[in-house]
Amino acid sequence: MDLRDEIRRVHEEAVSRITDAASSAELEQVRVDYLGRKGQLTAILRGVADLPPADRPGVGKLANEVQERLRAAIEQRAGEVAEEERRLRLAAEALDVTLPGRHQRIGHRHPLTQVFEEMKSIFVGMGFEVVDGPEVEYYRYNFEALNYPEEHPAMDEQDSFYVADGVLLRTQTSPMQIRIMESRKPPLRIIAPGKVYRREAVSVRLSHTFHQLEGYAVDRDITFADLKGTLALFVHEFFGRDTGIQFRADFFPFTEPSADYSVSCGLCGASGCAVCKHTGWLEIGGCGMIHPNVLRNCGYDPEEVSGWAFGLGVDRIAMRRYGIDDIRLLVDNDMRFLEQF
Repeated sequence: MDLRDEIRRVHEEAVSRITDAASSAELEQVRVDYLGRKGQLTAILRGVADLPPADRPGVGKLANEVQERLRAAIEQRAGEVAEEERRLRLAAEALDVTLPGRHQRIGHRHPLTQVFEEMKSIFVGMGFEVVDGPEVEYYRYNFEALNYPEEHPAMDEQDSFYVADGVLLRTQTSPMQIRIMESRKPPLRIIAPGKVYRREAVSVRLSHTFHQLEGYAVDRDITFADLKGTLALFVHEFFGRDTGIQFRADFFPFTEPSADYSVSCGLCGASGCAVCKHTGWLEIGGCGMIHPNVLRNCGYDPEEVSGWAFGLGVDRIAMRRYGIDDIRLLVDNDMRFLEQF
């Protein structure tokens, strides 16, 4: 076959495939087959050098013309194919307003969040101010200014998470007593809710990370009777009037006299279970009159003012409120558990 006829055949075949190409991928394949490094027209152009000298100009000119026509045809068809692909893509992505809407899962407030909010609401109603403080605390605020003796078991580094020399994850929310009293003068009525950390063996009733709500009041003529009345009012507002309350003598370095207080266990109806250690009572915190040394550390005169403080275990209160028998459920992030609230 004459080389000119071969060039015309290749041209017709390529134009037919360009016209029939229905996608960008097919069109690219046509370009490679005819104009690529190993394409048919490229091979013909390389063979022009083997022709007699008299035939080379005519054949070379025809091959170059066909090459330009094919490039122009591919470019034109590429625009048409791209527009068609865009139209089909938009049609596929179009919103069908007749379809039913997708159900959106609604989140749930964590039971601890619900308990925190209700507790704060009750104490704010009694005239308390809510304050917040750092979870990474100085040794001075967490222990020293709160009258902890050097030999106290809580001073052992194995009971606390230290992050640097003299800096630790707070083991209680009590440091907010010092921070506020150092910067303000009585009268004070403060609550400080927050997360605390201790090296505890995790069990159904203990965790290394838990939550407290610290409360205290400082003024003239503050008495332990005021403290008991405040806590009794809170318990009855939160749990109901039929909830039993029990105070027992205890020891805390920052209060004197001190007591722990418990509520009747709602999980077992006060008959005894693993959570209440089969006593019928669930301890929810400690309390007492602020120690004179703590008042002095903050620049107060214990002969002029007095105060009391209490700490509430929010996790225990949540367990009592919702009948939760394992404190670990509050931090496991199991949606099957959380969506019940």
